[in-house]
Amino acid sequence: MPPTLASLVHHSALKLTVRAGRERLDTPVRWVHASELTDPVPYMEGGELLLITALKLDAEDADAMRRYVKRLVGAGVAGLGFAVGVHYEKIPEALAEAAAEEGLPLLEVPRRTPFLAISKAVSAAIAADQYRAVTAGFAAQRELTRQALSDGPEGLLSALASQVDGWAALYDASGAVVATAPEWAGRRAARITEDVERLRDRPAPASSVVGGEPADGTDDTDGEDRIELHSLGTGRRSRGALAVGTASALGTAERYAVHSAIALLTLVTERSRSLYAAEQRIGAAVLRMLLAGQSDHARGVAGDLYGGLLDAPYRMMLAEAASASAGRARARGGADADSDEVDAAGVEAASVVLAEAGGDLVGGFVEVAEAAAARSGEAVLVVPDGERRLVVLAADGGAVVTACTRYAHTVGIARSGSEQGTDEDELVVGVSAPAGPVAAGAAYKQAEQALSVARRRGRVLVEHEEVATGSVVPLLADDAVRAFADGLLRALHEHDATGRGDLVASLRAWLSRHGQWDAAAADLGVHRHTLRYRMRRVEEILGRSLDDPDVRMELWLALKATASATVSATASAGE
Repeated sequence: MPPTLASLVHHSALKLTVRAGRERLDTPVRWVHASELTDPVPYMEGGELLLITALKLDAEDADAMRRYVKRLVGAGVAGLGFAVGVHYEKIPEALAEAAAEEGLPLLEVPRRTPFLAISKAVSAAIAADQYRAVTAGFAAQRELTRQALSDGPEGLLSALASQVDGWAALYDASGAVVATAPEWAGRRAARITEDVERLRDRPAPASSVVGGEPADGTDDTDGEDRIELHSLGTGRRSRGALAVGTASALGTAERYAVHSAIALLTLVTERSRSLYAAEQRIGAAVLRMLLAGQSDHARGVAGDLYGGLLDAPYRMMLAEAASASAGRARARGGADADSDEVDAAGVEAASVVLAEAGGDLVGGFVEVAEAAAARSGEAVLVVPDGERRLVVLAADGGAVVTACTRYAHTVGIARSGSEQGTDEDELVVGVSAPAGPVAAGAAYKQAEQALSVARRRGRVLVEHEEVATGSVVPLLADDAVRAFADGLLRALHEHDATGRGDLVASLRAWLSRHGQWDAAAADLGVHRHTLRYRMRRVEEILGRSLDDPDVRMELWLALKATASATVSATASAGE
């Protein structure tokens, strides 16, 4: 801590004596300044110990001393040192009484103690305090780095909260709370999300100081915190924010710790370009393998990075930057179903989204997807598909799909409420039906069809379910279609008729589960190895690969055609 008046009084070499203001000896001393001016205030900054000999002061004039002392107190002077034995043998009563009235610490400096000795003592104490702060700061930096490497952002926040004797919180690019330390700080962190959002709108790097709301409840009774907010990231848009709550202003060592945390969290949230490019190359390779029907190879390449995404049904989304003028022309022909009956408040709120995107709505779509994945812990695959399109694979029913759909809906609201168009590109999104790894090709086609419909209708987002409204099953009642289906499945029916297995039912279950072995085997009540054997037999008997999406489509339609024929025959027999 910095030197105080008390530490100077207890300094054995200075021999200082307190004559007034003893109750304020804990006041820190920022510097020492000697001045014989009758009004030194214009040359003071506050926090100084002022040293005088009263060369030009009428120190025995009570009114003059009251005015003098009042000016010093108003300027924030820490204390007054009076050298005795120079012009006055002792401190005049008028000055001592004025200092006592104002509560200004008054120190008697003996003749044998030069002012320079006091200046050196304060300077040495300040230097020692700064050295301790720097040393503590470097130690904190090492600890924060160790925690960041071993336990990630959560460990870093815990170490930072301990260093500043307070709490810390991490927010993502959308302003949502990602992690807090200690855990009880979650409520406090959530109360300042609006301040975090305002910080996000400012050019980076940005920081601000806010006061937390007085706590409500039995566990938060220590009043209002001082909270510092700092943006994270090096680009035009913030990648997140750090909040640090303490009971008082940060000291030098604590300041070092906070700045170290900002640097480390920026490294965590703002991945290096080479790492990001490598991840994109892996994602592109995984997508190519999926589209080529090599789902097992795709899973092997994906590993822990995307592996979890390929073990459950996913949605494939195609996002494209469409011509704004063409989009407006189409939109005039028909209202966007996503933005019917939108009130003015909704339009205004949605316009903020467009402003934050800075005209790059596809880039905003990516940020929303990645932020939702980071918050939820879901895997997401984002791959550029040409210059103006990207492919996104995300878990069906997960946070990423929900966030992307909401973002597109918001863009649609803003578009519908805009009276004047812009020259910027607009966002168009097509979403496939839920699919499994072996159906990636079909999912891509579905997303592309939905994207095409969105373009034609002037919509921001269209899901394949909307395109496929109704059913094609009635179209399969044609005799030629039934003949094709019977011919395609005849060999399987003949095999099953011999009692050597149930290949038709197994094929139907496997296709209905998008090629998911465990789910389909559970539906059939058999082991997945048994189902794998049956599917190999199907391929051998038909002489066709089930990895081919066209083959799977034809088989599924054939199964539907024969099923509808069976239902019709049963109904006729009943009559």
